[in-house]
Amino acid sequence: MSRRTAPGTAPETPPSRPLRADAERNRRRLIAAGQELFAERGLDVTLDDIARHAGVGVGTAYRRFAGREELVEAVFEDSMQHLIDLTEAALAQEDPWEGLVQLFIAAGNDFAHSRGLREVLLESAHGKARSNALQERLTPNLRAVLTRAQEAGRLRDDIEPTDFPFIQLMLGAITQQSRGVAPDLWQRYLTLLLDGLRKDQDNATPLPHPALTPEEFDRTMR
Repeated sequence: MSRRTAPGTAPETPPSRPLRADAERNRRRLIAAGQELFAERGLDVTLDDIARHAGVGVGTAYRRFAGREELVEAVFEDSMQHLIDLTEAALAQEDPWEGLVQLFIAAGNDFAHSRGLREVLLESAHGKARSNALQERLTPNLRAVLTRAQEAGRLRDDIEPTDFPFIQLMLGAITQQSRGVAPDLWQRYLTLLLDGLRKDQDNATPLPHPALTPEEFDRTMR
């Protein structure tokens, strides 16, 4: 017997079913393959390329994702969550400065070695929506990491959360240029940058331009 809906009420929507175990495994394989190909070649790969790299049929890929852009969004979600996890690990560090350094090194490694990560978060044609999501979900934790280090007297007071993505872009550009000769060269420049971020030094040079506001950052990432 079918259930009747009381007058004036909307019918119940059946809950969405979770993916079967094999379907979820294929989805994760496709996301992992997408991350690998995006890291090497950027976002200019097709869903067919990713399916072959994952070792699954093209039909399976299109059952899990409507198209490449949907897979890009899934990779973006994974990358976003990983960055949030890094900020939480930094906040868990007892020493605020060491937590900040840990975050910059771990995130720098990700951005330096993944062309796709830089594009999906910072450079893609759909960057506005993603940069908005980046700000809304990552900025509170990132601001907490910076504020802890500033209150401890270790980080200069004029550093803002909007500085963080541009530092990652700088490190990524270094790696893109030097990857065939010295793929870890970015670590040299991150060390120089971290020294420049310290507050506990004599005669720090005032920054000649203020950090971008969130609104200016949004306009820049368009």
